[in-house]
Amino acid sequence: MGPPQPHWQTLSPSSFCVSTSPVRTLCLVAALMVVMVTPCPKSCHCSERNGVVVQCVSRSLDQIPPDLPEDTVTLLLSSNRISHIPNQAFKDLRRLKELDLSHNHIESIDAGAFLGVSEGLRSLDLSNNQLRSVPKEAFTKLSARIRLSNNPWHCECSLQEVLRELRLDPETVNEVSCHTSVQDEYAGRPVIQVLDSGINFCNFHHKTTDVAMFVTMFCWFAMVIAYVIYYVRHNQEDARRHMEYLKSLPSSSQTSKDFDTASTVL
Repeated sequence: MGPPQPHWQTLSPSSFCVSTSPVRTLCLVAALMVVMVTPCPKSCHCSERNGVVVQCVSRSLDQIPPDLPEDTVTLLLSSNRISHIPNQAFKDLRRLKELDLSHNHIESIDAGAFLGVSEGLRSLDLSNNQLRSVPKEAFTKLSARIRLSNNPWHCECSLQEVLRELRLDPETVNEVSCHTSVQDEYAGRPVIQVLDSGINFCNFHHKTTDVAMFVTMFCWFAMVIAYVIYYVRHNQEDARRHMEYLKSLPSSSQTSKDFDTASTVL
């Protein structure tokens, strides 16, 4: 008989890691190394939870960090000093599910700000910022539940069209209020309540445009009339002066009489 053959037992990674204490320690170190290999923005904290969770809350940031891990699933940027969301700010974050931008100073959002993440994003918090309006294109294909409460919104046609396409968070929808409006009577009221009452801000927009066009046409017509009046009066004045000049000239009969008188004298 030959020598006994060694017997190899196949172990899964989980059973291998719990088999002995030293091996378990090595597994934990390896897991930590995997997390550490993922780059984390300066001043932020990263952790692993079915993807990378990047926590940058209250770090005095004034812009979106440029070096975010590509496998980020949750990005927390609340309570900073961010004032603008540029185009493609999150373009490489294909796995992003949750984005919190609340309690910043955001005043403007570019039309392509959420390109690359709009289809996979599930939660977007833009509450407690300084937004008065947003371009409709910024939320194209966005299916996330969105918080827009406590912003100084200006209620007019474009905002109405934006809200019509969004999936607003039901818990905060009544906190999305008109800070100002094309009609002052709606300032201070929740936007959804105003729209549900049958108000259509786009009608006000069209009426305003019609009034502006009417005023422009009226001014143009008044200028034409004023020019015609000036032209007629100017011609009348010229005609009057011409008539006075003709009247001042001696007539032909008077001239002949004066010539006969002179001849008689001679």
